[in-house]
Amino acid sequence: MKFLVIAPQPFFSPRGTPFSVYYRTLIASELGADIYFLTYGQGEDVDLPGVRFYRTPALAFLGPIKIGPSLKKLVHDFFIFFKMLALVLQHRPAVVHAHEEAVFMALFLKPFFRFKLLYDMHSSLPQQLSNFNFSRNRLLLGIFEWLENKSLAHSDAIITICPDLFDYVNKVLPGNSRNFLIENSILEPVRLARSQGCSQEENEPLPTVPAQFKKAVVYAGTLEPYQGIEILLDAMALLVKKKSDAGCIIVGGTSEQVEQYRSHAQKLGIVDQVLFTGRVSQRVARAYSEQAGVLVSPRSSGTNTPLKVYEQLASGIPLVATSIYSHTQVLSDAVAFLVAPNAQDMAVGLFAAMNDTESAANKARAAQDLYAKEYARPIYVEKLRRVLESLR
Repeated sequence: MKFLVIAPQPFFSPRGTPFSVYYRTLIASELGADIYFLTYGQGEDVDLPGVRFYRTPALAFLGPIKIGPSLKKLVHDFFIFFKMLALVLQHRPAVVHAHEEAVFMALFLKPFFRFKLLYDMHSSLPQQLSNFNFSRNRLLLGIFEWLENKSLAHSDAIITICPDLFDYVNKVLPGNSRNFLIENSILEPVRLARSQGCSQEENEPLPTVPAQFKKAVVYAGTLEPYQGIEILLDAMALLVKKKSDAGCIIVGGTSEQVEQYRSHAQKLGIVDQVLFTGRVSQRVARAYSEQAGVLVSPRSSGTNTPLKVYEQLASGIPLVATSIYSHTQVLSDAVAFLVAPNAQDMAVGLFAAMNDTESAANKARAAQDLYAKEYARPIYVEKLRRVLESLR
């Protein structure tokens, strides 16, 4: 079956972290789909055997494409639409697999070309406009909500990535059988395209945790405001008063974000207890996480389950996470130290994860069991197989 995958993002780039797009394409190709893949010109080439890639102009003079909605993305999406039209005319795909806002473009073309539409829904786009402070204009949000509901109604299959989105779609389309929940739970390294024998990432030296950090607390992810980094730093300021050898490694973030949070750590008097790495490769980020004494997800708001949670479950390392719905869709007290999203409770949770060794070990084992039972690769493959079969 011939697929055209439309991914309006800088694929592949740690800025956009489109891991789910990569894994979905990888598994679909393994299951026999014939795939053409269209994405932005920015990003690195990846090694996906049998997948033919097409890119729009990079438009580097506009600067890098950031996470979330932006006017820059609208410019890139203009080129995505016309390249998509050309590819549909040339290849006549049986299925268009549209990620995020690409579904609006596919919705427009579907009546003319009669392909089946697979909507890969990573978030509710009207919610995303609000969450990233792009716009709170009621008219604009209403237009996006109408477009999203139309896209859901006319999609032949919908992939949602967490229970909250799954429930949201079922409210919009009560009684439907087209909504498939597939969590972003694959942990394999992304294979970048090779040049001159090996990739730059493979040559990158792996880091070690500073020796003075005993049972280091490690956070790896973006440093957007909703990730709760300020909560984590405030909690570390409380923790080091009780445990002077505690240290925290914060992996990820732009240089501006790192400077902002380093300044906050300086004000708290803990700048020597916190290591900021900035953006690093997936391989280096995992190396830091694998050396952690405690993993942490301090997110303060949101409903989508973070991708990193599945990796944290599988790690065998105690996890401290905030007890917000973004986490509790997957996590429970049986597998993690769940705490309220404030510094005081976060500090208590971190201290318990470091010092209550029996409880920490029990939760870590239960977390690995949960991952193996609900989210491991064979489970993921079977879920995606069912989606593909529904489109035949």
